[in-house]
Amino acid sequence: MYMTLRAQDGHVFDAYVAGEETARSGIVVIQEIFGVNSHIRDVADFFAAQGYRVIAPALFDRVQAKVELGYTQKDIQKGLELRSEISQEQVLQDIAAAAQALDKQSSVGVVGYCWGGTLAWLAACKIPAVKAASCWYGGGLAQVAHEQTTVPVQMHFGELDKSIPASDIELIRKAQPDVEMFVYAGVDHGFGCDQRGSYDKAATELARLRTISFFAKHL
Repeated sequence: MYMTLRAQDGHVFDAYVAGEETARSGIVVIQEIFGVNSHIRDVADFFAAQGYRVIAPALFDRVQAKVELGYTQKDIQKGLELRSEISQEQVLQDIAAAAQALDKQSSVGVVGYCWGGTLAWLAACKIPAVKAASCWYGGGLAQVAHEQTTVPVQMHFGELDKSIPASDIELIRKAQPDVEMFVYAGVDHGFGCDQRGSYDKAATELARLRTISFFAKHL
């Protein structure tokens, strides 16, 4: 199911919604650079099945509506182009609108993947409605590791991820010693997406278990 949201600056955009309206807590699922595609909808449905009300905002709607990309090199290039046309301030307004739409829930967390992993961290730092964040292989996290938050955060990384090398993970760890951090041995970037060649079932299941336990504790 989809709903329409309005950001603080008046931008109107779509969001995928799953889970019961009466759920105690809510989760905002933050997309990769591939839009709210079938993978992100599957992720939203997974968290809904755990008892959450879930909203996945279509962050590319500011540039192009109904973007659903795959994982080819051409798709990656298109996703990077779309991302470059949206400012951090704009995208955080859209995430804030999604969090505010979960006003029937007692608390709201965010979980994000790739681009969304970094945005989940920024949401924890800058959006008061966000009470906990789980960040999966957030590209660019090292560049914003100096930001500060007062809410619980966990992060998940792949040991073989060339876009987030061990030096970046160590930088983040030093900047944010209170963040719960997991590095999964022998897996690459995007290990949590079953549509990618880098998918790793065991690592995904463990990271999901840790994420669910984390949200159960903090939401």
